[in-house]
Amino acid sequence: MTFHIEMPHTSAECLAALDEIVEQNKKLLDNTYFGCYAGDHTGWAVIEASDEDEARRMLPTSERSKARIVPVGKFTTEQIASYHNPMSDPDL
Repeated sequence: MTFHIEMPHTSAECLAALDEIVEQNKKLLDNTYFGCYAGDHTGWAVIEASDEDEARRMLPTSERSKARIVPVGKFTTEQIASYHNPMSDPDL
């Protein structure tokens, strides 16, 4: 499964949060974009995991309780076109 993860932290927590990512899961750092330079102290990542619990365990300990984890997917153009058909029953 694919998950979008949002990891908020304060400016005071920023450096410690970054250090913890490096110490606990350096691969996560490669998959995370941060808004810290713009004053939005949040990290956003898209990761693969078997379920939400596994996704949460990939996060630094200090980020786990605050993180927002959402299962996500993609649509094909064919799926979108089929949703316009009144006879279709999309799972949206």
